[in-house]
Amino acid sequence: MERQYVAIDLHRRRSVIVRENPAGEELGVVRIDNDPTALAAAIAEAGESPEVAIEATYGWYWAVDALEAQGAQVRLVNPSGLEWENRRVKNDYRDCKDLITRMRINKLPQAWIAPPLTRELRELVRYRAKLVAIRTSFKAQIKAVLAKLGINPPVDELYGPTGTAFLDELDLDNAFGWRIESLRELIAAVDEQIDWLDVEISSWLNDDKGYWAIRQIPGIGPVMASIFVAEIGDVTRFSSPEVLCSWAGLTPKHRESDTKVHRGKITKQGSKLVRWAAIEAVAQIRGNPKLKADYERIAERRGTKVARVAAARKLLTLVYYGLRDGEIRCLAQLADAG
Repeated sequence: MERQYVAIDLHRRRSVIVRENPAGEELGVVRIDNDPTALAAAIAEAGESPEVAIEATYGWYWAVDALEAQGAQVRLVNPSGLEWENRRVKNDYRDCKDLITRMRINKLPQAWIAPPLTRELRELVRYRAKLVAIRTSFKAQIKAVLAKLGINPPVDELYGPTGTAFLDELDLDNAFGWRIESLRELIAAVDEQIDWLDVEISSWLNDDKGYWAIRQIPGIGPVMASIFVAEIGDVTRFSSPEVLCSWAGLTPKHRESDTKVHRGKITKQGSKLVRWAAIEAVAQIRGNPKLKADYERIAERRGTKVARVAAARKLLTLVYYGLRDGEIRCLAQLADAG
């Protein structure tokens, strides 16, 4: 039986599956309720080792695992690379037909299929980031409530010794006071969960050489290092540090036509968490002495924002080699020289 091409338009509850042969003849169209057994049965109709394209949309993990268990050659598609927004007609069937056409001519914008253990680590790291964002929102709400009452805290940071003592001494017997107490309890509960996640993530990465290597980079602590390891995954899928920086959205847009070349702001396409971690890591410490010197030189000429992004790219280059080699030789040479 000849190999078939299969495209799946995955949704939350139901999905459309279209099959074609290498000549482009349609062999079947089916709509299924999302379930691993139903998906396996539908893919079985495509014979052995079909080539399957599926978008990296909401909840794709289970579908890819079921397809690979069935022996399918899965191509995970990056939806942002499809550029379907301007199509005159867009529906599930047309989407599948387009995916098969692109798959046949090898023009699919593919995404990496992270192995199950990497997905689990990402789940922990991303959940921690969500909790930190929630905690930040709670803290901001407390300041907003105090502002409504015309109360100015003695310090900006309300969760150091002085700020905590100030909140403890507040005597507000009204809805505003109740809200502040509620928010403080929620912050304490979130703190507890974040502490638990820190311990759990640390245990996952305890034997990871790349994790310990990038911890040697000034500005990268356990939180930043765990983000890089989890989000980047297998760093060898990137052919160079420049490709990694591009994937993280830290490279400028490039527009070229005839003799005109325009390079704009960074693309911000890719992993938001990696981009944030790289910029945050250089925001205060500026990295090692070489990165500090580069930052200051660029900042003087083009401003601090541009310098921070440039330094973040250089830092991500060190991360690339640390994850790839389990060591960063240039840092070791600087330590030996010192």
